[in-house]
This record gives sequence, C-alpha cells and structure tokens, in this order.
Amino acid sequence: MGSLIGHVLPGIGFFLIGLWHLFNHIKLHALHPTSYTAMAWFPTSKIRHLELFLIMAASTAFVAMELFIGPKKHHPFAPDGTIPSNHLHNVEHAMISMAFFAYALLSMIIDRALPSPAGTKQRLAQHGLTHFFAAVALGLELLLFHLHSTDHMGVEGQFHMLLQLIILVTMITALIGIGFPNSFMVSFVRSLSLFAKGVWYIVMGVMLWIPALIAKDCWMNYEDSHYVVRCDGEASLHRAKSLANLLFSFFVIGIAMFGVYIYLRLVKIYGENEECFSLGLKAKKEDKESTDDVESQKKNNLNETYKSLGGFELLPR
Repeated sequence: MGSLIGHVLPGIGFFLIGLWHLFNHIKLHALHPTSYTAMAWFPTSKIRHLELFLIMAASTAFVAMELFIGPKKHHPFAPDGTIPSNHLHNVEHAMISMAFFAYALLSMIIDRALPSPAGTKQRLAQHGLTHFFAAVALGLELLLFHLHSTDHMGVEGQFHMLLQLIILVTMITALIGIGFPNSFMVSFVRSLSLFAKGVWYIVMGVMLWIPALIAKDCWMNYEDSHYVVRCDGEASLHRAKSLANLLFSFFVIGIAMFGVYIYLRLVKIYGENEECFSLGLKAKKEDKESTDDVESQKKNNLNETYKSLGGFELLPR
C-alpha cells in the first residue's frame, strides 16, 4: 500500500461502495420513509450478491498484490520462514483485506442460510450480524493502522491519523446501526464516511507520492523498500502537518456539502415518485368509494320507487 497505486486503487473501491450505499439508502428512505430499515449491503436485480462478490474479488486481488506481486521474491518471507521487518507492512495490509473478505463471505452465507420468507426476528438477527461483521472488519483496519509497523510519525503519519478518524466514524455508526436499524441518519453518516474514506485514500496517494505536490522543504526518501516523505527540520515538518490538517478541514466541509447535495437531489427525484404513487392510490380509492356510493344511491332510489307504488323491496341494500 505504500505507493501511489497502493492508495488510489483501494480508495476507488471504497469510493464506489460508499457512493453505492449512499445512493441506495437515500433512495430507500425516500420511497419508504415510514418503513425504512437499513441494510449492510444491497442486492442487485440480476446478481443478488454482486456487491459481496466484488468486495471478495477486490480483497483477493489486494492480498495477492501485497504478498505475492509486490515483493521482489513474490513472497513476504525470509529464507528461514520468518517475516522480515521490511515486509511486515505488507502482511498488515493483507490482513485488512482478509477482514473485508471475511465480512463479505459471512454476509453471503447468512443471507443464503436465512429461510425465505423470513420472520421479523430472523431479519433483525441478519441485520445485526452483518453490521457486526462490518464493524469487526473496520475495527481491525483501525487497529492495524494505529499500531502500524511502518514509521508513521512524519507527514505520512499525519495523513494516516486523519484517516483513522474517518474509519472510527464508520465503525461507530456500524455498531450503532445494530441497535437502531430504522435510523436513516445512522446509515447516511456511515455511507458518507465510507465514501469519504475512499476519497481520502486517493488524496493520500496523490499528496504523498507525487513529488510536485509534497509540502515545501520536504521530499521523498527511499527507506525499507518503499518511499516515505521526510522534511528538513522540525519547522518544515510542523508546517507540512499543519497543511495536512487544513486540507482535511476543507475535505470534511466538501464531503458534508456533497452529502447534503446528493440527498436533496435524490429526495427530489424519488420523493416525488413516491408522492405521485401515493396520490394515485388515493385517487383510485376515492373513485372506488364514489362509485360504490352512486350504486348504493341508485338501489335506494329504486327500492323507494317500488315501495311508493305499493310494491315491495326488490333490490337488496
């Protein structure tokens, strides 16, 4: 992961998943505001588990890149079978991908094992378990980044520390979602933070591994089989960290504005459709009631006519 490609590719993956979840949660809430229930993943019409298949495929590819494609010997082990210090970060990154692979696999197993149609309690159990597995994967990602074997005390460390804040928000909202399955805001914040994590991965790759964008008086230095950013002194390092904080501040504002914008756009589209659908049903119901009233009035009039002529009631009321 310690490269431009190693940050941009995972970032694109999280970006797409976050955007997919954000779109579907807003759409689902706009169409069913009173019966909304959050989902940890969204099935598609043709391939139900497409999202989970893509997560497993991407995780497998990333594990292969970290353990077998990236290392010069195409494996992370020393001749005596141990893991050398310069490959510890590769194994740590691979473990993060394995955690997301396990989440997708277990979610698929639970969905297939659940009988159809399932009861309310079974659906709530499925909802809780999938969110729990997602929180476990995110928690492991947070732990490994926090206790990373790579020296993250410089500029790179500042970017990773800010990344951990985003992961923390995603993990907390996944856990809260277990107890509040009908809360749209919990799902909205979780999806938006997942989207933000993908964008920040891309920002990290661009800002740390493109020399022209590195802060003033800092440069890329090759250490332990990968490049890291080093600065001239404490003043230059402090300035570079402060610029990273400012960039993150603008980033958070931009993500929040994007979230509100996409919400308003989708609610305008699907909210109007839901309103038209409801009005159509109401109009049909009113037409049916009106027709029934007219028929009943006709029957009453005919019966009254027969009675006035000395007859008897011919039509049932």
